[in-house]
Amino acid sequence: MSGFLDRAKEQAKQGLAQGKQKVDELQQQRAGNDLLRKLGAAYYAERRGSGTPEATQSALTALEAHISTHGDGFLHG
Repeated sequence: MSGFLDRAKEQAKQGLAQGKQKVDELQQQRAGNDLLRKLGAAYYAERRGSGTPEATQSALTALEAHISTHGDGFLHG
């Protein structure tokens, strides 16, 4: 009986770890999408005359930092 409980406990731990990994991936994807949206808004504002090149560059830098840390998987989804 103890072997069964140990296996069940291990499977539960693995399931929790996989769930946490999936949640982390989704949070990173949402953060990347948000940064991409901010870059688009900054670029649009710059083109319309109400934004600045600095704001666009700042948004681009933040997006590039996110990509270098977490990858660009959110761009392909």
